[in-house]
Amino acid sequence: MNNIPFFSLKEATEKIREEIDEAIAEVIDNTAFVLGPSLERFENNFAEYCGAGYCAGISSGTAALHLALLGYGIGTGDEVITVPNTFIATVEAIAMTGAKPVLVDVIEESALIDPAKLEEAITPKTKAIIPVHLFGQCCDMDPVMEIAGRHNLKVIEDSCQAHGARYKGKRAGSLGDAAAFSFYPSKNLGAFGEGGAITSGDEDFIARIKGFRHHGQLTKNMHSILGYNYRLHAIQAVILGVKLKYLDEANSKRRNLAERYRKNLEGLPIWIQSEQEGCMAVYHLFPVAYPNKPELTEALDRANISWGEHYPVPVHFQPVFSELGYGRDSFPIAEKLMETSITLPMFPELKLQQVDDVCKVLSDVSSGS
Repeated sequence: MNNIPFFSLKEATEKIREEIDEAIAEVIDNTAFVLGPSLERFENNFAEYCGAGYCAGISSGTAALHLALLGYGIGTGDEVITVPNTFIATVEAIAMTGAKPVLVDVIEESALIDPAKLEEAITPKTKAIIPVHLFGQCCDMDPVMEIAGRHNLKVIEDSCQAHGARYKGKRAGSLGDAAAFSFYPSKNLGAFGEGGAITSGDEDFIARIKGFRHHGQLTKNMHSILGYNYRLHAIQAVILGVKLKYLDEANSKRRNLAERYRKNLEGLPIWIQSEQEGCMAVYHLFPVAYPNKPELTEALDRANISWGEHYPVPVHFQPVFSELGYGRDSFPIAEKLMETSITLPMFPELKLQQVDDVCKVLSDVSSGS
């Protein structure tokens, strides 16, 4: 069996290389490398794509989460609810504001935040909820928004893995009060380096965010708030602008690959993230869980199939967050899924035959062959 990579950017990049080169050349010719019209054009296009109204380009997904929280005045003494089965940046951003992360468990079928767990986690100190659209599928947002509305809480979507995903016809980035995106190169919409964005339907909020990202300048040379150097560079913006035109096509290919995985793995004793009613996932990643994880990974290694782990260590098990005070079995569903799951090869240029080859290994392992 030939080597099957976990992820590859080479083929996708070569297809649009000429457009990318032309876009970069335009920025070089105009010498507007930081902020400026190239960034504004991408912000307008991405806001329109998400159906969000407004967008601010940010230097990374982590910075986007950080600024979204700051934009709502969240800081020391506040609490923000999210989940333990996420990349550490979600919780890191909360801590960066001085607020306390409060975790709740997830739904086993989807690995997404369990709205039924939210009420018991809300206290007078709670100011926001960050539902994580993990692996490219939107959380069940209606109950999240209903609960948040009753308690006067802000909802910030962690959409860092969900570019183009839909919930009841609306795209990620337009479902909460605001949303944070990452444009890390491996994302469905990826830059040639770091990048991120915040979307919102609130024009004044986005104006504050643009001040925060630019050293607190709400007007030129007047630093009204304590800000940061969190700007998305123009060259990254034009690269993202080119790639945005092809995002839906690429997501459609990912969905076709996911359908093939599901068909091949049907009936096997392997957990697969369910696609919830009303959702259109974009499969940034394709996770599976198996009780004997080492047996599965060793078989994939022998077959020269690359695989990933997203994420094997729950946030509350990370040494930096031990002070949160959560012990083992605090969130049994998330803990079990993270300890037993891996992610399989998934990128638009992956071949159906390669998916079949991966599934053959999983089938052999689960059947004891």
